[in-house]
Amino acid sequence: MRKLKLNSEDNNTASLKILDRDPWLEPYGKDLEFRTEKYRRTKERLLRENKSLKEFANGHLFFGFHRLEDGWVYREWAPAADSLFLIGDFNKWNRISHPMENKGAGVWEIFIPGRDSLPHGSKVKVSIQHQGEVRDRIPLYIKKVIQDTTTKDFSGQIWDCKYPYEWRHKDYKRNIEEAPLIYEAHIGMSQEKEDIASYREFADYILPRVKELGYNTIQLMAIMEHPYYASFGYHVSNFFAASSWFGATDDLKYLIDKAHGMGISVIMDLIHSHSIKNYAEGIRDFDGTTTQFFHEGQRGYHSAWDSYLFNYGKDEVIHFLLSNIKFWMEEYQFDGFRFDGVTSMIYKDHGLGTAFDSYEKYFSSNTDVEALTYLQLANELIKEINPYALTIAEDMSGMPGMCLPIGEGGIGFDYRLAMGMPDFWINTLKVRDEDWDMEKLMHELTTSRPGEKQIAYVESHDQGIVGDKTLIFRMADQEMYWHMSKKSENLIIDRAIALHKMIRLITISTGSEGYLNFMGNEFGHPEWIDFPREGNNWSFKHCKRKWSLADNPSLRYSELNKFDGVMIHLMRKMNLMGGKTKCLWLDGEKKVIAFEKKDCLWIFNFHPQDSYPHFELPLFQDGCYQVILDTDQVEFGGLGRIPHDVFYEVQKLPLNSKEKGIIIYLPSRCAMVLKRVRDYE
Repeated sequence: MRKLKLNSEDNNTASLKILDRDPWLEPYGKDLEFRTEKYRRTKERLLRENKSLKEFANGHLFFGFHRLEDGWVYREWAPAADSLFLIGDFNKWNRISHPMENKGAGVWEIFIPGRDSLPHGSKVKVSIQHQGEVRDRIPLYIKKVIQDTTTKDFSGQIWDCKYPYEWRHKDYKRNIEEAPLIYEAHIGMSQEKEDIASYREFADYILPRVKELGYNTIQLMAIMEHPYYASFGYHVSNFFAASSWFGATDDLKYLIDKAHGMGISVIMDLIHSHSIKNYAEGIRDFDGTTTQFFHEGQRGYHSAWDSYLFNYGKDEVIHFLLSNIKFWMEEYQFDGFRFDGVTSMIYKDHGLGTAFDSYEKYFSSNTDVEALTYLQLANELIKEINPYALTIAEDMSGMPGMCLPIGEGGIGFDYRLAMGMPDFWINTLKVRDEDWDMEKLMHELTTSRPGEKQIAYVESHDQGIVGDKTLIFRMADQEMYWHMSKKSENLIIDRAIALHKMIRLITISTGSEGYLNFMGNEFGHPEWIDFPREGNNWSFKHCKRKWSLADNPSLRYSELNKFDGVMIHLMRKMNLMGGKTKCLWLDGEKKVIAFEKKDCLWIFNFHPQDSYPHFELPLFQDGCYQVILDTDQVEFGGLGRIPHDVFYEVQKLPLNSKEKGIIIYLPSRCAMVLKRVRDYE
């Protein structure tokens, strides 16, 4: 095992085990050494008198508004500002009555005497002067933002409830032995009404659905405050404020608390890759300079996102972001994070137009090592706060070591999203069924970085937004408007429903250690997602979920919903996620794939017409098997062609007497799971 000397002045060494896992990284050993040393030195510089990152990440406990016994203290970080004045309802927006004192090192402070001097719910802003220019800004660490219904102006809001929320399940711990089966959800579009749904509505009406389906984790989008609803929550303005679009802060706590009571973990879509460019609502140029938080010039601007990019090389920025992580974990009891836009963070060109087709692309001058260091620190902090927490990286580049421990030369995430899978399915559906490449299919679904865990998924919210199509809408399109009744016969719908089930089953079963589904896709939600905007006359028609489709027993959506729940429960009950996939049969002509995993056989016949009445599947051990799930079951909208009461004994195969195996009927466009029920007798 290769050793890395971390400091020429001492004998501390750490093992670069990543090189043992992936020998192709050997030419880039010095790059890995550099990023490991960069992490060590940055952490050493940041902590100083602090003993841990958890003690360091306390910005939210120092800055912002804090009620004391005899009044309030408000602190702000604005190093380039010439003066700051606190304004708000409490002083009738007087611009000069409450000047803040410069305490040095960019810290400004004011004490407001009287416990009731800043009443709960009152509006506040801070007026900042820089080189003669004055701007009214929302405080950086504000925990609540409110929009004026008349002027549409956003303000900070003092949130100091007399009776703080009392957690019923404060001791909840995520089961780290269980694979994450993630239900990705957006609060606002979670109801059938043409309006914005609330935290409480989600908790009371959607959590029971998630529980019934069997998912053990919810990934919540758009939680951090964002002024433009149609941004899907990705243009964050106020990093410490829970989105006001969905209700009160205590209602978000109620949602998470209720989920924990159901045994469901809640992770958050964390946006630390960029920030909204708005002056009035966001943090851009807060002290009068762009470089307070962001890089200078083009490096600090994302042209595709029209937003500003953090400078992860600044200690104060790291402090701000790490404190933000700790805040969400402790204030709201989130069980972890899905880090958005990691690719944009770790490359100076943000991965735009770069084909990551060779290892040298990961270790070139284009790599932002400071961003990698921040991600290492973030992952270490999260585990310090909660060892049971879950972290997921959204990285389409495939950076080696993203999901390996920091001590091995990795970045420290638990999982990465297998972002190539949805694109693969989209491209596959563009060719004739007869031309599907079985070998390519298995390669895409089973290939991952050595030792790194990944989250498989067929489609997320990205595939369902305007300009794109969900998987089932790609297959069925307008036929879904007329032929989703169980009484209607339509070959296009039949194909779409059969493949919808098969694609999900093979994606979840081929070896990935976790699985993700976007809200409503489990039952084939029709059409697309289109947030209210000027272009659609601010309509909510396509910004909701039509649960009545899944609940209507006369429609075929209910069959897909039923299959998804049975599939998820099976994967959980039998602990079938992850594990080694042993390929038994890969036939491009017959369109058959069969593999063995965890005492189960998984057989898929993707052929659009051909069924195989006596398919011989060679096995390398004696035993007996029984079907426990198949996509052709009547309750899932199938024809019921596969019996579940038959036992398939391993025997000598008639067509190949040298082989032993089972003989089984494989209908076209059908998949099945067989469990080993006993050894050969």
